[in-house]
Amino acid sequence: MKLSTLSQLPQTEDPDITGITADSRAVEPGYLFAALQGRHADGWQFVDEAIRRGAVAVLGYTDSPEPAVPIIRASEPRAALSRIAARFFGAIPAFMAGITGTNGKTSTASFAAQLWQALGRQGGSLGTLGAQGLGTDGGLWSVPLAHTTPDPVTLHSALCVAAGHGCDHLAMEVSSHGLDQYRADGVRFDAAAFTNITQDHLDYHATFEAYFLAKKRLFTDLLKPGGTVIINRDGAGAEDLTALLSDRDCHLLTTGKTGETLKLLRVTPEPAGLTVDLQFGMGTEQSFHLPLLGQFQAENALVAVGLVMASGVAVDEVLAHLGDLTGVPGRMALAGRHGGAGIYVDYAHTPDAIATALKAARPHTQGRLLAIIGAGGDRDPTKRAPMGAAAAAHADRVILADDNPRSEDPAQIRAALREGAPQATDIGDREKAIAYGIGELRPGDVLMILGKGHETGQVIGDRTISFDDTVVVQRLIADNKGGGDG
Repeated sequence: MKLSTLSQLPQTEDPDITGITADSRAVEPGYLFAALQGRHADGWQFVDEAIRRGAVAVLGYTDSPEPAVPIIRASEPRAALSRIAARFFGAIPAFMAGITGTNGKTSTASFAAQLWQALGRQGGSLGTLGAQGLGTDGGLWSVPLAHTTPDPVTLHSALCVAAGHGCDHLAMEVSSHGLDQYRADGVRFDAAAFTNITQDHLDYHATFEAYFLAKKRLFTDLLKPGGTVIINRDGAGAEDLTALLSDRDCHLLTTGKTGETLKLLRVTPEPAGLTVDLQFGMGTEQSFHLPLLGQFQAENALVAVGLVMASGVAVDEVLAHLGDLTGVPGRMALAGRHGGAGIYVDYAHTPDAIATALKAARPHTQGRLLAIIGAGGDRDPTKRAPMGAAAAAHADRVILADDNPRSEDPAQIRAALREGAPQATDIGDREKAIAYGIGELRPGDVLMILGKGHETGQVIGDRTISFDDTVVVQRLIADNKGGGDG
């Protein structure tokens, strides 16, 4: 593709572009190299290396020096890179739905994809668990991703793969990092959903206000004019966002107990899930079974219903398939049963998410509720004591375990957690903590193992070792190392 086509600017020299990258080590002959300013390095210092490797053009800032190859200048090269990547890869699912919020993005995206598939569409999702969906041939396709919202080149490559498999409806998680760094600016969303906002990522965003401002970009900058916004009115931050959109060109659907489009009347916990009573339309009420744990999953499911409605499907058609939803790996997922007790794994790693997960588990607990928590190293340290406090407030027993300590001292991370949970049992080693928790279980108890969810690795220092909470639980139960009667 010609450089002038990608840049949509006239070029004195107009080479063919065969690839795009912001990593000079990945440059191949014919590539466009994006020299971006990072948090730790300036991409411009790698321009000469990129040209030696075969770069035939550079994307830089308006005041960047003149390189030895044609240059595209932009006041915000990251946003320009997103638009360039969109033009380079071209194909994209016909209906794009974006989902942002602190918690619930992954489940909501998965539920929307499942509902589209149940309705005969080729639905897909993209986010924390990668990109995946159902192809026109009836088979599943998937693209592994390293980030919830990947860099623009990876993102549009994955969207092109999805479209190539016939994916026509895709729900995409849009993270605050991705929004702040313009990674999704090459996408114009037909619908955008908001779940909630609570403290997270303050190691990256200077303030909570800056974090929320990044989230709002999905609705103010990336949603198509006249697009549909779905807001979980029960989620923190909903009123602020609703007020922001009051004079915007969009259609608004609201869900939750205080929602108007899909009003959640009652959620009744049952051993195998939830009974949900819902009001919609002209006061129509309907009761249905949701095979998931936790009221927040009912909230996520209704946001997903709103996204599917935004794609032109009648509400009664969508609701007919809610009972077929399956949970997302690592989200309130049953890892095993031992001695008459249930053991669940969840990705909760913020104070609000921990409180939400434990409150969701409590109605399904006949005995005691035990929680294993940890906190990631090299991440927002201010949330650690509140995480411990959330666990202490909602669990009967709290056990501290390491959770991706990275370059930090694991003992210091656990000490910060213990500031909020002074009575917690400090184990450290994650497998030993899980074994201890299983050994403490009595009939009717529930053990919640929080923090890692679907992850399959533990980052210690500069090494990533294989570690999957669910696999460890099942192995300990099989080996009877967790105690109890099996």
